[in-house]
Amino acid sequence: MTNHFEDAGSPAWEEHTQRNKNMREAANETFSKASETARDAGEKAKRVAAEAASTMSEHVMGLLNDQLGVGAHSAINFAGSMRVAADELEQENPMLAGLVRGFAQNVDQYADQLEDKTVEQLLQSASAFTRRQPALTFGLAALAGFFAFRMFKNTNASSVSSPSIQPTHSHPQGN
Repeated sequence: MTNHFEDAGSPAWEEHTQRNKNMREAANETFSKASETARDAGEKAKRVAAEAASTMSEHVMGLLNDQLGVGAHSAINFAGSMRVAADELEQENPMLAGLVRGFAQNVDQYADQLEDKTVEQLLQSASAFTRRQPALTFGLAALAGFFAFRMFKNTNASSVSSPSIQPTHSHPQGN
């Protein structure tokens, strides 16, 4: 059995070396093109996802701004109802009527401020308040958490039924 590749300088060796070199170059070029295509697809997917997230974020912010406006209008209506109640209280308890009118005026002022703001501006205001009054913010959060816990605890307690203390079966007469 003879080996065609025994001589490194033989034409068969040269041909074999050239074929291997051509296959390596072709494989490298194919791998490079596949990598470039995958990289381009990944970048395009990131761009599309970022655009979709941006569009969705804008849509959600628009909805939240609309709800903020609806909330402001509801507060204005609530303040009007408070004024009507204060007018009716005037004869019986003028001091309480004055307090209710003052509260209605405060609700009106807050509603007017909310009506002219966007959600982003409201978040900035809340953030600034938190920086100015961290202890008050922490206290209010703790109080809200306490009330939420109590409400959750009471809801669970009422949904659990207690066993009846009355007998469920009748005893035969005669004993």
